[in-house]
Amino acid sequence: MIYHHLSVLIHRQAEKYGDRIAMKYRDYDLAQWIPISWNQYSDTVHKVANAMVALGIEETENIGVFSQNKPECLYCDFGAYANRAVVIPFYATSSPAQAQYMINDAQIRFLFVGEQFQYEAAIRVIGHCHTLKQIIIFDKKVVRDPRDTSSIYFDEFLKLGESRSYADVVQERTSKASGDDLANILYTSGTTGEPKGVMLHHSNFIEATRLHHLRLVDLTDKDVSLNFLPLTHVFERGWVYICFSKGVQVCVNLVPQDIQTSMRELRPTVMCSVPRFWEKVYLGVIEKIEGSKGVVKQLMLNAVKVGREHNNHYIRLGKKPPRMLHLKYKFYEKTVMQVLKKTIGLENGNFFPAAGAALPAEVAEFVYAVGINVITGYGLTESTATVSCTSKTHFDFHSVGFPMDDVQVKIGEKEEILLKGKTITKGYYKNAEATAKAFDADGWFHTGDTGHFKDGELYMTGRLKDLFKTSNGKYIAPQALETKLVIDQFIDQVSLIADARKFVSALIVPVYSKVEEYAKEHDIPYNDVGELLTDPAILAMYKKRIHTLQQQFASYEQIKSFTLLKEPFSMQKGELTNTLKIKRNVVAKNYKEIIDKMYK
Repeated sequence: MIYHHLSVLIHRQAEKYGDRIAMKYRDYDLAQWIPISWNQYSDTVHKVANAMVALGIEETENIGVFSQNKPECLYCDFGAYANRAVVIPFYATSSPAQAQYMINDAQIRFLFVGEQFQYEAAIRVIGHCHTLKQIIIFDKKVVRDPRDTSSIYFDEFLKLGESRSYADVVQERTSKASGDDLANILYTSGTTGEPKGVMLHHSNFIEATRLHHLRLVDLTDKDVSLNFLPLTHVFERGWVYICFSKGVQVCVNLVPQDIQTSMRELRPTVMCSVPRFWEKVYLGVIEKIEGSKGVVKQLMLNAVKVGREHNNHYIRLGKKPPRMLHLKYKFYEKTVMQVLKKTIGLENGNFFPAAGAALPAEVAEFVYAVGINVITGYGLTESTATVSCTSKTHFDFHSVGFPMDDVQVKIGEKEEILLKGKTITKGYYKNAEATAKAFDADGWFHTGDTGHFKDGELYMTGRLKDLFKTSNGKYIAPQALETKLVIDQFIDQVSLIADARKFVSALIVPVYSKVEEYAKEHDIPYNDVGELLTDPAILAMYKKRIHTLQQQFASYEQIKSFTLLKEPFSMQKGELTNTLKIKRNVVAKNYKEIIDKMYK
């Protein structure tokens, strides 16, 4: 099997697939999905590569892409790779300060931006970014600042490459491309300080592609992948490149809030997501079952019960189910389960990778029982995503699966997960100190994550930096209980507090609509949601639910006090990273008064 270098991947696939659909995107003006063939894709990448030379982009130069998911992001990726240039993707939600930091750190001259938000963020800091020469705007609806005389729209940019007058230059550069070339600098979300630029070389992506081809044998050019996570995220970026290498049709979802509509319109067979997505699917199905009555409700409950026995107790373990159980399952699969999956848009599902945080075992067990194959895994930006993942059979719901072939994983001091292999980063951009800290003398990369092995499967237990030590000397890993709590239909977000405190407390962001529903059902009077969140009856209800969810934990690990917050944690207040991870230090600072009150 030949694993093409990213500089030529799209062109080699166009030679193979021609006018077959490579990509789709929704045109919001026409209200329809627009197909892009492999030939069209290849042609546009050629134009972009030529236009980049026309602009003056050099080999090994860093360029920035600051946009939500759009086909243009991918055109820029592969056009840059053809020129041996380095792509630095920014999260679409990055603040002006974050954008300024990355532009200056990577000395970016050319920045591609998506919509008005990204354009305005870039314009605000352009005076503080002395290397920034020009902004190229994807969306022609963006209104330019009257003082901006240098920016151009993507259509104008493409015209620079239409004649392909620099084809010889591009070809010469591409001929020199190798695995040693730097492909991306991905800035980490910085939960504990300034972002670090993770360097990923082409060799990292080539090896990641090879390993996934070995593991994901069910992925074929008949699959349709819906792009949901930001392309800035290494999980989605690596996945999309693997899809292209397999000839999978990639459908680019531009607006994250539209994902459910997109799923029903496209009926994807594969899709990357974070556990929170599946938690919401789980809660939605449970709510549908609970809201049903009579025979319908009983059929649903029976379907789930039979699915648990058939899939979880037999198929998952590689065993053949008894004939009668299999016949029952087939009946429910074609009726009840098919209807449930069809309402979501997942009835054509092949498998669905999920990573980025822990997937609660209850959720994993449920979706597997109803015939949705969610493959859970573990990885980091520094490992080009996947370190380990489960498969369709022979796995434990509590694990993150078996390590990928040729990725070495061992458990070091304090149960820290250590890595070696060709997918591991060579270090952090212009940050020798951070690189030296991350690798030990024997070349093992220190992840900062903790875990253990059992029967060859890897189990995650938490983060070293997140490990709390109470004033009583007890160590607590908060993720385990937080993961348990967020599957409750009344809890949206939760942050545990315990470090240097005498007991565990929690800041809880409720699902406000559910609280209001509960109040109406139980005739609890209130003037506003804020008042409702301090009502004794509501607090008692939450206390009871929390008590039920945390029973399996040791007494010192259990929540003794909690506060329901009037507004969710947000990126605007600095409490969440771009990947929606909670910044505990910021939360502790922003809610200091509330936290202190819980310990009085």
